[in-house]
Amino acid sequence: MTVKTVPDAQNVRSSALRPFLALARAEVVRLLRNRAYLIPALMLPILFFALWGLPNAKETLSGVNVGKYMLVSYAAYALISTAMFGFGVAVAAERASGWWRQLRITPIAPAAIFGAKIAAALVMGLLSVLALMLFAGVVGGIWLSVPAALGAVLRLLLGMVPFALLGLAIGLMFGSDAAGGVANLISLPMLFASGIFIPLDVAPDFIRAIAPYLPAYHYGQLGWSAIGARPVGAEWTHWAWLIGYSAVFLMIALWAAKRNEARR
Repeated sequence: MTVKTVPDAQNVRSSALRPFLALARAEVVRLLRNRAYLIPALMLPILFFALWGLPNAKETLSGVNVGKYMLVSYAAYALISTAMFGFGVAVAAERASGWWRQLRITPIAPAAIFGAKIAAALVMGLLSVLALMLFAGVVGGIWLSVPAALGAVLRLLLGMVPFALLGLAIGLMFGSDAAGGVANLISLPMLFASGIFIPLDVAPDFIRAIAPYLPAYHYGQLGWSAIGARPVGAEWTHWAWLIGYSAVFLMIALWAAKRNEARR
């Protein structure tokens, strides 16, 4: 008589976790080796902060120091860019090279593939934010307190998910030649109109009118409130907007994935 062994829950979880960890590590290594992505990802937030944050560092905005306010703004920019370009545009390149197809025909669950890419984007985004904070402290003498820094970084990392899903949708809908341009066409106007690049206190009236309907606006509000800026609305409303946008972008990404599968 043969005896069938049933794998326990711990072994099942371990077997499901190994592919995810391997993929996440491979994604991080890929991004670290891609100098065309890594250097701009680390340097552009620092450059923008040096141009617009440091010259006004001693002024006050929304009840807090401008230097700290702009530090959080460009940390948000760094994470949004990482999510949309390091994650989303990379999917378009993988589709063009055939690597995405290879991943999809493996027994690895799609959730593990998407989760590994999001985890890698979070790691690279955190690296970019830490580099920015170090520059602001060493060059400009702008240091966030430990509670404020942890609060801002944790909120921004959690709030990064809808932008990663937006990047995924772009990567699945457009080819490798067009994905980068589409991501720029969406991200740059959104960043300007949300108060990330230009504080809303000094923005034109029509920008202030459309800002509350943009995901980057609510993303920025979460980061600014962590350093003591005057709150605009209840915090839960900003999370609700980001969750809503996450659901919309996820549905678009799933639709694009199914469309690609149907074409093949």
